[in-house]
Amino acid sequence: MQNPIIVALDVQSAESALALAKQLAPVVGAFKIGSELFTSAGPDIVKAIRATGASVFLDLKFHDIPNTVAKAVAAATRLDVQMITIHTSGGAAMMRAAEESAKKTAKEIGLKTPLILGVTVLTSMDSNELSEIGVAPNVGHQVERLAELAVQAGLRGLVCSPLEIADLREIIPAQMQLVTPGIRTGNEKADDQKRTLTPAEAMKAGANWLVIGRPIYAAKDPRQAAESILASISPPK
Repeated sequence: MQNPIIVALDVQSAESALALAKQLAPVVGAFKIGSELFTSAGPDIVKAIRATGASVFLDLKFHDIPNTVAKAVAAATRLDVQMITIHTSGGAAMMRAAEESAKKTAKEIGLKTPLILGVTVLTSMDSNELSEIGVAPNVGHQVERLAELAVQAGLRGLVCSPLEIADLREIIPAQMQLVTPGIRTGNEKADDQKRTLTPAEAMKAGANWLVIGRPIYAAKDPRQAAESILASISPPK
């Protein structure tokens, strides 16, 4: 079994991120660099973490006109990241441009094509928030609609809430990778994630990757927390 744990490095400084990466690299599958860390530390933090040999999930959720997103994806691909997020709500043309740009750029520089992941509905949103922005107040329906559009556009992966995994597995190709945030162990205080499952529940539902932030990086012993989560999802020996 591949190690499916992606640790979200949702910290403020490059120093903190690198310290976490060095501590956790032996027991996790990859590290997520999101908007906060990338904005404060820039591309150098991606290069530094890749230099350790760890895989990087660049979670900047590109959403713009197709040409702009294609150029952003090309720049990210040149950083040698393994996963990149875009918003599926940007439309089919934008998604196709992102996927084609990743493949073309990777081929030009001799790297493996990064997995372009379509973000459907953010895990912080529920039906009330969808209604507020003028979308039909049905999270499941919206997720499935955007997922089907992503498949048609040629994407090979999606980001979705753990609560939508099982339903998505019924309508998307089997090889489609599902990356799942909103993972909670049950021991955390309430936060802005509204659609959550435990790591074991998400894997059983059909997730390929689990994005886990606060339950690991905010733990008293992050490595022990990661090892405990990995043990909870590993098949018995």
